[in-house]
Amino acid sequence: MLSSDTFSYTVQARCSPAEAAALLSDLTRQGELHPLIVRVRRVPPRPGAQASYTINDRLAAGPLRFRTTYHADVLISEADEIVMVARQWPATTVRNHTRLRAEPDGLVRIDVEITLTAPTPLFRYAFRQAQAAHLALATRLGAALDRTGNPPPPA
Repeated sequence: MLSSDTFSYTVQARCSPAEAAALLSDLTRQGELHPLIVRVRRVPPRPGAQASYTINDRLAAGPLRFRTTYHADVLISEADEIVMVARQWPATTVRNHTRLRAEPDGLVRIDVEITLTAPTPLFRYAFRQAQAAHLALATRLGAALDRTGNPPPPA
């Protein structure tokens, strides 16, 4: 039996939607943002994917520390929308649907919806881990994109 739930968050940054999409759709660039990721390897795209990755995370359950590996596919990567799906054994799927919209004063609004599906016995742990990791990523994302959108002046 599987369980599923969704959470969402919004980030604003001073950059273009294209700059935000470039960072968000290239998972090799996520290591500095995602607190669980320890390694990302790009692999040949799987059928239906624009890009595919193998990702290693470091997790904790009480005093137990362990690494896990999963596969992620970028299905849609456009300046206003990104859709990614990550799959991990056993039967765990994370769907990330991101929408980007330019706002006044050079800001971009990034709305992210994450849906996690996992076997019921693992669901609460997996959902808490995913939610905490993605909300931590959200707090880092604005600053990372602000640096991208506002390079330092020439010396």
